[in-house]
Amino acid sequence: MESCCDLQVDVNGEETFMVDKKIISSFSGRLSKLFAKSRSSVNNFKVIFHDFPGGGENFELVTRFCYNNGIIEINPSNIALLNRAAHFMEMNESVSRRHNLLEQTEKSLEQISYWSWSELLVALKQCQDLPPVAKSSGILQKCLDSLIGRVALASGSEASPYPSNSSPDSSGFRFSCDTRSTESLKNSFSRVTWWFEDLLVLNPNLVEMVVKSMLSRKYDHAIISRFLFYYQKSKFVTATSVEKRKIIESVVDLFCFLDQSSVSCKSLFGILRVALSLNISKGCRIKLESMIGSQIDQAALDNLLVPSPHGSNYLYDVNLVLRFLKAFLRGGISKISPVRLRRVASLVDLYIAEVAPDPSLKPSKFIALTSALPGSARESYDGIYSAMGMYLEVHAGLSEEEKMKICCTLNYDKLSSEACMHLAQNTKFPSKTTVQALISQQSKLKNLLHETNHSRSFTDSPCSISSNGSRGAKDDSQEQIVLYAGKLDISADNERLRAHLQGMQWRVMELEKACRKMQTQMAKIMKSKTTSHSNAISLPKLCS
Repeated sequence: MESCCDLQVDVNGEETFMVDKKIISSFSGRLSKLFAKSRSSVNNFKVIFHDFPGGGENFELVTRFCYNNGIIEINPSNIALLNRAAHFMEMNESVSRRHNLLEQTEKSLEQISYWSWSELLVALKQCQDLPPVAKSSGILQKCLDSLIGRVALASGSEASPYPSNSSPDSSGFRFSCDTRSTESLKNSFSRVTWWFEDLLVLNPNLVEMVVKSMLSRKYDHAIISRFLFYYQKSKFVTATSVEKRKIIESVVDLFCFLDQSSVSCKSLFGILRVALSLNISKGCRIKLESMIGSQIDQAALDNLLVPSPHGSNYLYDVNLVLRFLKAFLRGGISKISPVRLRRVASLVDLYIAEVAPDPSLKPSKFIALTSALPGSARESYDGIYSAMGMYLEVHAGLSEEEKMKICCTLNYDKLSSEACMHLAQNTKFPSKTTVQALISQQSKLKNLLHETNHSRSFTDSPCSISSNGSRGAKDDSQEQIVLYAGKLDISADNERLRAHLQGMQWRVMELEKACRKMQTQMAKIMKSKTTSHSNAISLPKLCS
């Protein structure tokens, strides 16, 4: 075919091609329409493309197709480029029924099940390098379906089955590059993670499509989670700050689609530390903090010790921990098991003890930490009391009113006797807290006396009187309650209360001795009844 160069084509400002207008337009509906509208008598035309897919290299492939009378070798390395160019240039059956590029690429795509694993990755990488409109052609989705189907079969996943001609034993299901077989890949990687490294060639947008397709096929969330952590860590090695931010935001968004039990809390903290230096979006940060907060019971103290943001005076980011706790409690206390709640309380107590010596920590933040969890979360407030002591020692300049606000979060009923006695003599605490500690101790003693009197009235029943003569020797191994008040250094106004408290303590000790004797007596009665094979009634221990 005789040709002339009467058409000048500028491709994206990269290259300029001189081609035959008649030959090119005979295969391109876009150019034929353009020339049909032109009324110019000029023989030489110039066409400028600003967004030609694949640039000058791909336009050269298109010209070869046209000059070769609609024939070109289509393979996985160029199918995505040619398919997109065919859409762009309108090289469809409306222009040429027998030799149109769009139909040829779509027929070639039907052989995707016979592509090797490496060829499939090459095609996917080309798809991601093309403009977004390339996704509308359908080639990207077909490549994704093929990739995920192969991963599912090779990993033994419960994902949707792939066509039988793509099984690992078939000629079309070749995972490896030309020099590596399927078996060598399985030996190099574990059965479920062998594909992790290969997918590093994909950008975050394409990884998002891969993961969402996996989720639609019920793929194992734990494996997807491991892949996302691997992807983030591996891509960070060579990524710029902008690329790192994009990767973090994409990975965090995908974590939200997973079962949170499959996402490692420790690894999330690793992402958080990196994300804080990248200035990620507010929405991404909220999602990340919410995921961490929902499983904060799995965290360790070191995880919480995140340095404060730039410009803050205090050592650690207390506000971050408060947001974690808010996320943890978001569903309501009733939905959190007592075991998890106590575990978080223990962790928070350790954290409070760590930040309490910080001289820059404001009282409002300290109060927020100590009151962040409900009272039912802690069985003992001794840890909180100890942290308060450290805080008040460092912040000795606080007013009595500020000190009282801090101490208001202390539950005196859940303080041990030792802590109460220590508090009564602790000059760092306000004087009012001394009275509250003593009142709490008095209340405990009254309850103990009531229980002891109730037990004694039970032993005065006819059953116990009948066995009054069989009292045994004192059992030194029995556990006894020792209440020691010590010397209380309090004001004269509280002296009467202290004396009353000591008197009650001595009375309890005397009652405890009597209770121990009665317990020994009842044990002998039970033993004698068992020996005589009578129907003995099991009696409870009166003291323990």
